[in-house]
Amino acid sequence: MLRTTTQPTTTTKRRMGREMKAAAWAARHPGAIALPGGVAASTIELGYAPTGGILGGAVLGMAAWYRAHPATFDTLAAPLLRGWRRRWTSYIGPRWSHALQDCELVRQHRKTGELLVPRVLRVRAYSQNVDTVYVKLVPGQHARQWEQQLPELAVALNVQRIAIERIKPRVIALIIERREPFTEVIDAPEMVHDPDAVDLTSVYVGETEQGGDWRVPVLGQHELVAGASGAGKNSLAWSKMRAMAPLIRDGIVRLWVADPKQTEFAALQPVAHGYANNTDDAVDLFHAFRQDMERVQHATAEQGKRAFTPSRETPLNVLIADELGALLAYGDSARELRKPMALIGSQGRATGHVLWGFVQEPSKDIVPMRDLFTSRVCLRVTSASHVDMVLGEGARERGALADEIPNTPDTAGIGYVIRQRTRAPQRVRAAYVSDDEIDELIQFLRPGQQAEQPGEVVTLRGGGLTCGPRSSRRSCPTECATRAAALDSIQPSSTSHTPS
Repeated sequence: MLRTTTQPTTTTKRRMGREMKAAAWAARHPGAIALPGGVAASTIELGYAPTGGILGGAVLGMAAWYRAHPATFDTLAAPLLRGWRRRWTSYIGPRWSHALQDCELVRQHRKTGELLVPRVLRVRAYSQNVDTVYVKLVPGQHARQWEQQLPELAVALNVQRIAIERIKPRVIALIIERREPFTEVIDAPEMVHDPDAVDLTSVYVGETEQGGDWRVPVLGQHELVAGASGAGKNSLAWSKMRAMAPLIRDGIVRLWVADPKQTEFAALQPVAHGYANNTDDAVDLFHAFRQDMERVQHATAEQGKRAFTPSRETPLNVLIADELGALLAYGDSARELRKPMALIGSQGRATGHVLWGFVQEPSKDIVPMRDLFTSRVCLRVTSASHVDMVLGEGARERGALADEIPNTPDTAGIGYVIRQRTRAPQRVRAAYVSDDEIDELIQFLRPGQQAEQPGEVVTLRGGGLTCGPRSSRRSCPTECATRAAALDSIQPSSTSHTPS
């Protein structure tokens, strides 16, 4: 006779007791128990007055820190306090549970019928407008289910938009943008007349999400700006040029421009030290820039100097490379351009030769020397992966939702940068420079350019090169034998260079 045995089941219809749930909650949130417990113990042992004095002193100390040193308070204390407050006011209890139920992001235990709600593990609020909420999924859920319900969840939580990142199995991060800080266009920087009023280590280009000035260093920094078409990339360049206008006018800053589109920076042609409007001429321009860098390197080594200080004799050279994709990937001269650009990126900072690059697709295939850019800005992009490519690994998880910026004209210039001290993303907006303000800038620069001493000039236009004394404003009477020979004849030591 065959006997069968029944294995005991490992599941039960009984639910966990409330006291055990409370104990588990207390173990996960020791601070929620320790703080009230500490206050109660102090009250019993010391009395009401000493305990009140301790708490009052702590509050006054925080208030004094907040008022006396905003920079360190906003960096160290504010994110922790903000995250703690939002953890216990916005993402807990019935509000969180009801929001998930409305979006069908909860499950019911098939045996006990208990409602299983995804649990918030922690909240980080790196800025005033963005929260990063880490959530542990319940069994049977996947991040794809959440991705499909993000618009509904944003409405349920009454926030602007939500993005999602997969952290590890059963753990996701919700990057929640609570509000849009930029609702108005930011005016272009004013042009000052005194060059001493310009600080090249802190140039105003727009505003931050906290309402403060967005300032960037120009001296000793290569900058990469990534953004889709229409994102407002060139607003950064024009803003910096307006802020540096007296230095450009006086020959302390020189502009070299590679403009393959022949539209964005065409207005700079009369005032730029070097200008190229196609990829072939851009090769010559880059090599000339590299040769000038090497000349300064040799002169600096002979003089025994280590620090670079801009002046008319040793100007700061800025190479503006628009559409890096066309220059480094799509054009016929891409391979010829990559080597000089890599050399400039690795050596130019010490000699006052900086590079501003603008690109739509920031992958390594397009910009192989991407890591040589020391300062980076990510405006509206078309892919979530582009954010980490530009700002570094984990930037999107920490709140840099550049791929979520709407593709509308009123969002041009909005993007993200990384704070150097905390590595937290910061939402910023570049100032808008209109065509009239660009014309104003060019007119501002021309008087100084015309007043400069005669010297050599290089302007590359459509495969041609023109050179000659600046004082005569005439073309060279004899055509240069070759473009390379003409570039070798550049006198970088001249105090001023403008196209003829």
